Amino acid sequence: MRSIPMLLFFLLLFSCGKEDNEFTAVQIDRIFTDSLSIRAIHPVDENQVWFAANNGKVGLVSKEAPKLATIQYEDTLLHFRSIAATKESVFVLSVANPAVLYKIDFDGEKATNMHEVYTEVGEKVFYDAMAFWNEEEGIAMGDPTADCLSILITRDGGNTWEKLSCNVLPKTVAGEAAFAASNSNIAIYGDHAWVVSGGKKARVFHSADKGETWEVYDTPMLQGKAMTGIYSVDFYNDKVGVIIGGNWEDKDFNEGNKAITTDGGKTWNLMSNGKGPGYRSSIRFVPGTKGQGLVAVGSPGISYSPDQGESWVELSSAGFYAIEFLNDSLAYASGRNKIAKLTFKKGKRE
Repeated sequence: MRSIPMLLFFLLLFSCGKEDNEFTAVQIDRIFTDSLSIRAIHPVDENQVWFAANNGKVGLVSKEAPKLATIQYEDTLLHFRSIAATKESVFVLSVANPAVLYKIDFDGEKATNMHEVYTEVGEKVFYDAMAFWNEEEGIAMGDPTADCLSILITRDGGNTWEKLSCNVLPKTVAGEAAFAASNSNIAIYGDHAWVVSGGKKARVFHSADKGETWEVYDTPMLQGKAMTGIYSVDFYNDKVGVIIGGNWEDKDFNEGNKAITTDGGKTWNLMSNGKGPGYRSSIRFVPGTKGQGLVAVGSPGISYSPDQGESWVELSSAGFYAIEFLNDSLAYASGRNKIAKLTFKKGKRE
């Protein structure tokens, strides 16, 4: 008889511990304000974050005065929505014609040099996101200029980039493209890369070998119109991943805008369909939650799920375009005219 109360005690203890680890609120501290649209950020540590924005602006925000640069190509102010980094360099890629990719060498405190490492000219050129597998190998993705997505690959630390031929990529359909909304159209895990599309089709393109070979998978996400589809993707491991998006023109609509995979992206199931947030532009797994915690941001606000998307809590109506976590309770977020540090408060939900 004495074992039953002891068992109940341990079950209660485990349950309380789980609840106490959930997010109940978020503290938003703005650390940078400027008249910019900031859709790409790369955190360095708790005190520094890189960003790339419109009007040619690239910068490092720190406790000290922000270090800012304005990049102009010939007579054109470039608009940046992609950023990625290795240990010693930061890379920024402009969106449209001409698309220019810069490598910015960094010594830990300031930029030491800037090199133009890739340029592409064309009416249909439009790049959306960039990421690195390791210190030598990276990927950038953009809209189709022919009948496939634009995929750039580097194998030498970002010094040179090569655009993949459509012969090695799955074909796109007319009206299928991507959204340069948060620099999160690409997810990286191990040797894998997942790239997402929207518009006429909302699909997931997958490479298991760092861009050498590719497959494409259908999703049940909202699609068919110019502003519908997948806006963001994240993977917890090589099997479990999430996608989010919706309809930018109907941000409250919350059907067909959130999905999860448990088989590496081959099949997708809608999460909390008709419940939880509508349109969101960026989603991330919360570190340290074993793939259960999710935070999604968009112009309508900040949404949180403690149970892999089954239920959602609206933590704030503050609008952001992108979010990147540093640890299990601290993240940076960027949006219109701002970069903020988000501190998530843990406790027991009522």
